[in-house]
Amino acid sequence: MKKYDVGFVIAGSIMTILFLTAINFLTSTEHLWFIYPGFVLLLFPICSICLLKKQYKLLSMVGSLWILIFLIVVNYLDKPDLPWVLYVIAPVLMWPILVMLDKKAKTMFVAVSGCLGIILYYVCLNVFLSPQYPWAIFPAFVVIWWPLMLYHLTRRTYYQLSVHGSGLISIFFITVNVISTPNNIWAVYPIFAVLWWPLSMYYFGQSRRSKG
Repeated sequence: MKKYDVGFVIAGSIMTILFLTAINFLTSTEHLWFIYPGFVLLLFPICSICLLKKQYKLLSMVGSLWILIFLIVVNYLDKPDLPWVLYVIAPVLMWPILVMLDKKAKTMFVAVSGCLGIILYYVCLNVFLSPQYPWAIFPAFVVIWWPLMLYHLTRRTYYQLSVHGSGLISIFFITVNVISTPNNIWAVYPIFAVLWWPLSMYYFGQSRRSKG
């Protein structure tokens, strides 16, 4: 993208935002819907400028800051009594942190540290904001895959990944089953399906060895 293209994008974004703002206030002031397209229209020239100058670290910092500002505004306008923006701060901030770390972001130390940090963050939110149900197990289940996948993919231990991954999935479903519906043992069904992952990996591995 050339410099005059960026100038056209910026001018077009500003003009479109002004037009949508005018339409919003002329038709209905109960809901400020112009902020949603305005968020995208302002983020687009920011991305264009940073990509043109190859400032990827700057893009991650400015982009994450702009996303957080937008979400804070939406949270304040829609549900000021419920600070739901706190639930998305951790994943949004991981973008500039990982970009700033560069090659170090692919190390096990960063993966384990980031995993434990995110889990601790959501556990604290769970305890202080909504202790009625331990929902932190859901983001914890997702983020544990980060170091697990990194460990096995770097070593190309795909069969071990299937074993550990199916074990993690099974533990997750058992935990959710016990916490949510202890009187209905439904976890056996997804666990049965997941067990086909390591079994199929073992079968195809044995088949390749026999052909070799």
